[in-house]
Amino acid sequence: MEAIYLDHAATTPMDSRVISTINSVSESVFGNPSSVHSFGRKARQLLDESRRMMATSINANEKEIIFTSGGTEADNLALIGTAIANQDKGTHIITTVQEHHATLHTAEYLERQGFRVTYLPVDETGKVSVNDLDKALTDETILVSIMYVNNETGVIQPIREIGQLLNEHQAYLHTDAVQAYGLLDIDVQELGVDLLTVSSHKINGPKGIGFLFASTNVKINAQQFGGEQERKRRAGTENVAGAAGFQKAVELAGEHKAERVDKYKKYKDMFINELENGEVSFQVNGDLGDTIASIVNISFPGTNVEQLLTNFDLDGIAASSGSACTAGSVEPSHVLAAMFGESDARTTNSIRFSFGIFNNEENVKEAARRIVKIVKRLTA
Repeated sequence: MEAIYLDHAATTPMDSRVISTINSVSESVFGNPSSVHSFGRKARQLLDESRRMMATSINANEKEIIFTSGGTEADNLALIGTAIANQDKGTHIITTVQEHHATLHTAEYLERQGFRVTYLPVDETGKVSVNDLDKALTDETILVSIMYVNNETGVIQPIREIGQLLNEHQAYLHTDAVQAYGLLDIDVQELGVDLLTVSSHKINGPKGIGFLFASTNVKINAQQFGGEQERKRRAGTENVAGAAGFQKAVELAGEHKAERVDKYKKYKDMFINELENGEVSFQVNGDLGDTIASIVNISFPGTNVEQLLTNFDLDGIAASSGSACTAGSVEPSHVLAAMFGESDARTTNSIRFSFGIFNNEENVKEAARRIVKIVKRLTA
């Protein structure tokens, strides 16, 4: 039985060309980018090339790119670094209840440090209201952090409108674009964002590297200490091979963006059609018309996450959920609880399916057919 991977939103397989790039750099370039000798200069050259590629991909300046160990570190640096550096202007931060835990737990940490955090609600479509944000803004607000695309539902947030709202306000705008990058066109100038988070392993690049875009107008404090790497904003010897692999993944994502968007949208439609043809009861969570091409979140009434994921895995299907499964109990997805209420059954019977380069039309259809059989068996 063929194993079918429908969990690309969690992580993606590395493209073979990315692996080749990493291997080549690992074998031939080992110098420290901070060293002045030829070995170091070669490493610095590759790092600078990667940084320029990252900057170009979002219409930024290369000096505004900070390499990190991934999305979580980038979110932490964006929130904590900016909050600490700007607390003389105020101590109020705004985010949403459905953020990735890399943001939510960081916001909770800042609350313990004396900052005041407002957690905006979302509606049943999974979107935050720009009007709610407008009402929450105060003269003390220094940072707004709202994800570009929700990692569980795939729902796209109104970042451009939020950027316009904050245009005349002192607050910086941060967006976690981990799920958006590579599939949506991102121009930080047009969006009006001051800080933006990206992770390599979501676009078929290596794990352990990402970047934070921090506009030149942003006052930000480093959160780790040592050398003067990354313009004194992130100490530590840079991951040159990882950056080169990341660069290759960005190049490939740019070249194939339109093709991948069309392909993943087709997979999503085919997947949903197969479920409909199988006559099982299900419901798509979130505004399907305004989601990223690669993600769909589906509720299966009469089931629960733990039994679904266990049976899917036994049948060779990899998917995931925002619900936390522990020893016979399921904690509701905080994202779906924000959309529908904590007591709604959808918070514990919904699965995220996400498509990518490991998929083709046949294995997407086959996965849906297997899921139909499993759901019918579980709800019989």
